[in-house]
Amino acid sequence: MTNVYSFDGILVFGLLFICTCAYLKKVPRLKNWLLSEKKGIWGVFYKGAVIGTRLHLAVALSCVSMAFYVLFIK
Repeated sequence: MTNVYSFDGILVFGLLFICTCAYLKKVPRLKNWLLSEKKGIWGVFYKGAVIGTRLHLAVALSCVSMAFYVLFIK
């Protein structure tokens, strides 16, 4: 179990947030509803989706390495 208040917990949360936002960008109904705002608190979801789609290779490699770390090393 990963603690949210540790550094690796924050990294896991950030990666899961970016991956979830990138996935939600592919769903047409949710894209119009959730990712339409580009400013404010709802803009965080849009920015997470943009990071996830533009840096998809780096995000995927980070997810795999973090999963290896959490499952086997920690």
